[in-house]
Amino acid sequence: MNLQEVKMVVVSQKEEMEEKFKREVIIKREPEIASLKKFLIYPNILVILGIRRSGKSVFSWQVFENEVFGYINFDDERLYGIKAKDLDLVLQAFYELYGDIDHIILDEPQNVEGWELFANRLRRTKKVIITGSNSRLLSGELATYLTGRHIDFTLMPFSFREYLSYKNVSLSKEDFYSIQKIADVKRRLEEYMKIGGMPEVYMFGREILVRIYSDIIEKDILKRVKIRMKNTFKELVKYLISNIASEFTIRKISHIFDVKDVHTVRNWIDALENSYLFFILERYSPKLKQQIIAPKKIYCIDNGLVNAISFRTTERYGKLMENLVAVELLRKKNYWYNSLEIFYWKDYQQNEVDFVLKDGLQIKQLIQVTHASSKNEIDEREIKALMKASNELKCKNLTIITWDYEDELNIDNRKVKCIPLWKWLLYK
Repeated sequence: MNLQEVKMVVVSQKEEMEEKFKREVIIKREPEIASLKKFLIYPNILVILGIRRSGKSVFSWQVFENEVFGYINFDDERLYGIKAKDLDLVLQAFYELYGDIDHIILDEPQNVEGWELFANRLRRTKKVIITGSNSRLLSGELATYLTGRHIDFTLMPFSFREYLSYKNVSLSKEDFYSIQKIADVKRRLEEYMKIGGMPEVYMFGREILVRIYSDIIEKDILKRVKIRMKNTFKELVKYLISNIASEFTIRKISHIFDVKDVHTVRNWIDALENSYLFFILERYSPKLKQQIIAPKKIYCIDNGLVNAISFRTTERYGKLMENLVAVELLRKKNYWYNSLEIFYWKDYQQNEVDFVLKDGLQIKQLIQVTHASSKNEIDEREIKALMKASNELKCKNLTIITWDYEDELNIDNRKVKCIPLWKWLLYK
């Protein structure tokens, strides 16, 4: 490429983003921008990671709001084939277009082989943000060159709170007692459970989710990971997305898809985690070995993708609710409570608790999720499991997240808080 071509791409991309800010509804995201900006001190790089199309580019622009900055998105067909040796042309283009700038955003630079040295050189004199749709961005050469000189942050799809903000719905404390307001929020929650939190779905409809899913599989995984059995891999992904909030083992999946080497399946699931499409919770045990060998539970980062891709035609509200709660807990960990650890619990009698929240050495909370609208609809097995886990883990902070039932139960001299999903999702 030559300088003029690079300048044309830079200007075109800037115009597209500026038009996006003018034309579309752009909300303030929940991560605290001021806190993230504190990390942009020489010679640090801020790395914003997350699933494709979750709003990382827009968020990076918001971080540099009111600053003059250079921006280039390498996930652009016009830059296909650009080499590391051409990256100085990008810097030159920025200088000629904007002057001696101090702030730079490199969007999806992993599309350029050898980009790490360029980023390493920039961070010595510039405030640099890098975005990426794969966690392996930090596991290769960049980690070697930066030697700890980076702060990474994971941006997730819209929370229910952000979804309401996008829809211009605000709630006061008084509204929590309004039948009409609660009914409206619950209606919107049903919609959010179906379409999820990927920003583009609100503009283009649920059909865009199939395209996003395809791009994740093709661009973020198959393009970067050597997978010979591509069709088998794609079938495995559909199987997992149709069985969210369920236990699995690598060996069982290997048998289902007739893959002889379990390490192959393990590598596939690692690739799916690296792309942020799925995340996995381990079964809690104070013994690390038991924790490692026990079955895991798998969740999808977005309910909209589940509904768009799953081959199960019946809506499974219980599983969708549990998946939504798992995503929200992961969001809390990524945004505000970094020391939080999330597990599930199960004993040899098959009593199961959906979520165990641990901070340091202490079990902070036990959570069950159920699609119940009254006390009678709560399965006694779920309460029994909660009591058993409470005794074994010595935790008295017990919560049942329901669809539409709120109360405080007193069971075996323990208080169990029942809270509707809509209300639980509104609290940070």
